Amino acid sequence: MKEKSFLIKTVFFIIFIISLSVLAVNLPIVKVFSISNRKVSGNCYYISAKKLSGFEISYTHSVNKGRVHDFYTIQPDDSLLLDKTLFVSYGAGIPEPEETPGADFLVTDEGYVISNLHRKVEKLTMAVGLIANHAITLYDSQKGRNTEESVQEYYLTDLFEPQTSIILEIKRITFLKYIFHKLNKKGGKLKNE
Repeated sequence: MKEKSFLIKTVFFIIFIISLSVLAVNLPIVKVFSISNRKVSGNCYYISAKKLSGFEISYTHSVNKGRVHDFYTIQPDDSLLLDKTLFVSYGAGIPEPEETPGADFLVTDEGYVISNLHRKVEKLTMAVGLIANHAITLYDSQKGRNTEESVQEYYLTDLFEPQTSIILEIKRITFLKYIFHKLNKKGGKLKNE
């Protein structure tokens, strides 16, 4: 009788451990910065968001041909906050100081800076431009924004075809999906995937 009771407890314990393991690898617990093709679900890049403090999107403006830099920080609720923009000259689509209440407008040696923009988005949707030469620069929160080793820059045309609609966002994925992604992208284009 004791052997049967022990056997039943052992079987239940094994089932419990297996169920717990299956649940653990299938729960979305890994926080990642995702850059994904809006239309093709498998075409994506995941970067651990553990040490990521923010990123910069830079591109060549279509009218004035100057480089524009938009700086985003990752918020505690996993949203993205546009903090500031830096540009070298005005062109269509560049905001005027009076269009952005509360923002600070400065002229620096690098160009014009509009800071304190405080534009919050859950995700950023954009199209990869060929002429715009979009680049993304990732910042490591532990190394700071201004150090050489904190910066990882990638040209989006190295990751996606021009005119591809992409989504940038912080999201949670399963541990299993993250592991498979890392295995499939081994030797891929992003160092910190």
